[in-house]
Amino acid sequence: QVQVVESGGGLVQAGGSLRLSCAASGSTFGTIGWYRQAPGKQRELVAEISSGGMANSADSVKGRFAISRDYVKNTVYLQMNSLKPEDTAVYYCKARLRFFGSEYWGQGTQVTVSS
Repeated sequence: QVQVVESGGGLVQAGGSLRLSCAASGSTFGTIGWYRQAPGKQRELVAEISSGGMANSADSVKGRFAISRDYVKNTVYLQMNSLKPEDTAVYYCKARLRFFGSEYWGQGTQVTVSS
């Protein structure tokens, strides 16, 4: 059974840092990514990392956020630095199966950045 579980959200002041974790289990995974959805806005890609370690991130977070992957723990991390109020959103992890392409979403974790 595939499970995708996020953790690490919370309330932080502007300029602060948070680290999100996404633990994927139950299969072999290809690309795993972080997305976010602010109230009234569409869900958008924040950053993703392939099974080979290739990373991609949105322009809005380049230089502030970093995605990494622990292949032993099957966990993807999103280190978020220099947080801004506009980073406030529910952050979701999406994991794609490596061999079949099916995608699984986590339940989301709230990140709130106060000004």
